[in-house]
Amino acid sequence: MDFLPTGRSSPDKSRYVVVPTAQVLGEDYFTMLEAELKTGTVVEPSERIYVGKDRREKVNRILGRISYQELTASAKAELPVVLEKMIQNQEKRFVHFFNEAQAVTPRMHALEVLPGVGKKSMWQIIDQRERKQFESFADIQKRISLSDPVKTIAKRIVEELTEDSKYRLFTRAI
Repeated sequence: MDFLPTGRSSPDKSRYVVVPTAQVLGEDYFTMLEAELKTGTVVEPSERIYVGKDRREKVNRILGRISYQELTASAKAELPVVLEKMIQNQEKRFVHFFNEAQAVTPRMHALEVLPGVGKKSMWQIIDQRERKQFESFADIQKRISLSDPVKTIAKRIVEELTEDSKYRLFTRAI
């Protein structure tokens, strides 16, 4: 999400990392990490880089998990754009969510946790998926009154990353 060629100081100003650093977002659980890059490496804000232990081409090591508050202003601005791209690349996973989401409590359904989805929209989604499973984001948009499933999911993920969310559908707590 952001590239810091000279590193950055910790939020409490107790240390300063003087190595090329990138603030990155994991694809599976949208975990925000800070990674030390190999010397001479440059990354673009929305570039996909491998951070796992094997096959690291640009990353030297992971410095640790970071919170939304620790992101740079550039990373915060880039977050929705990167999320939307990730969601589109994992369309099958998120369409599956619309097809399989269940109640999280006796009074609340997982679909209702999505921004802009109330009881009426939830029942519309459930009714449509019982008739025929959704096949794509375009199919969801065509059959229910949800303007943009990608933006809706991205907004929910941002909420989970920025707030102490009671229900986590897509992320893990820090």
